[in-house]
Amino acid sequence: MATVTLQGNTIHTNGDLPETGAAAPDFSLTNGELADVGLGDFAGKKKVLNIVPSLDTPTCATSTKKFNEKAAAMDDVAVLVISADLPFAQGRFCETEGIENVTPLSMMRDKNFAKDYGVLIQDGPLAGITARAVVVLDADNRVVYTQLVPEIADEPDYDAALAAL
Repeated sequence: MATVTLQGNTIHTNGDLPETGAAAPDFSLTNGELADVGLGDFAGKKKVLNIVPSLDTPTCATSTKKFNEKAAAMDDVAVLVISADLPFAQGRFCETEGIENVTPLSMMRDKNFAKDYGVLIQDGPLAGITARAVVVLDADNRVVYTQLVPEIADEPDYDAALAAL
């Protein structure tokens, strides 16, 4: 179990992020067409998993926009923004904000992704959704970088995550 803060208040996650060098847990998340998507759908690409509580918050929106800008120049990288938001809300956000270079994925059908990646919040006002984290995978789905953002309201370290690619 890891701890992070939300506006200075300690909250707990269900576990820890996968270890660097480990095989990333596969997942089944829902895309905008309501299809189940897993790591195999991005085979041969490096992956940035931008894990956010909800796109309907300022920090989550900012991190999605920043990764969208950076992803425009990366042909061999899939940037996945993973949240508890419904695919419809994710789609509206991306359309309104002109987000075209990241793939939003929803945990609407189950929370196994959050559990397997150790980011499921266990207590506090955000219990049941994810802490803010970034996990970078190589093309073989090996974990090459992780960051559990210590304060949920803070942005991740974009430069460190992208340098890991």
